[in-house]
Amino acid sequence: MNDARQGDDEQTTLWNGLAGRAWVEAQELLDQMFKPLEDLLVEAVFTSSGHRVLDVGCGTGSTTLAVARLLGAKGRCIGIDISDPMITAARARAEGESTPASFIRANAQDHAFEPASFDMIISRFGVMFFDDFIRAFANLRRAAKDDARLRCIAWRSPSENPFMTTAERAAAPLLTNLPARRPDAPGQFAFADQRRVHRILEESGWAEIDIRPIDVACTLPEKDLVRYLTRLGPLGLILHEADDRTRTQVIGTVRAAFEPYVHGAEVHFTAACWMVGARAPSAPAEPKEATDRSAASSGQ
Repeated sequence: MNDARQGDDEQTTLWNGLAGRAWVEAQELLDQMFKPLEDLLVEAVFTSSGHRVLDVGCGTGSTTLAVARLLGAKGRCIGIDISDPMITAARARAEGESTPASFIRANAQDHAFEPASFDMIISRFGVMFFDDFIRAFANLRRAAKDDARLRCIAWRSPSENPFMTTAERAAAPLLTNLPARRPDAPGQFAFADQRRVHRILEESGWAEIDIRPIDVACTLPEKDLVRYLTRLGPLGLILHEADDRTRTQVIGTVRAAFEPYVHGAEVHFTAACWMVGARAPSAPAEPKEATDRSAASSGQ
């Protein structure tokens, strides 16, 4: 099995298994935590001329629904995600509040979108999990109309986001099987390198690339902190495998490590992210990987 296929299978398994179920169970908490980032994307849609919007890696649908409410009858927002549990939850939310949003359970990397069908593509933490980033963004470029806008929010580096790595750093001495993060692999910090993100977009046919750092204040209730740290991230993936004694020790140690972020009844942290912007040019350049194949086949 080649690396790309293996990576795709790993992400499918992850987000249709324990990780996907955990996100569904923590839906309200995560929506609250990341509401300021959602608001930035909704504002970007509001200030654009976009009426048909695609939300990539939509998860349980919070941002998709917020955009759909903004657009109302004059537009449409469609969310796509690889996770069946999350798409099921998103559809239930849309039906429950009678919001005209649509959801596709598929991998945006190779889904057969109708060509030139979106005038804006957005994502809140949903584009860092492709196993072939250039292929994925080239596919999104084909789905975009000429002059369509791309707006994605992605995490910067782990060192700039200590809150996001506190649990695994505190638990590491107690859990030898804690999965290590792999630099440049699909995952939360895959877009940490600004130059890499720029290259991916450029080689997949996007223009006017603008990648800016944003630092966004986020909060969550202190009463939900233990639920957050034991269900999500690398620790959440393996803590259920620990015996009761080890689990109790890990939770106590990790909760203590979060104390600097606790302020009374709330937990405060800064999300250090990139706001990634680009435009679909009127005459899209052929992705570099396709150009290289063409040159090779002609003997150049």
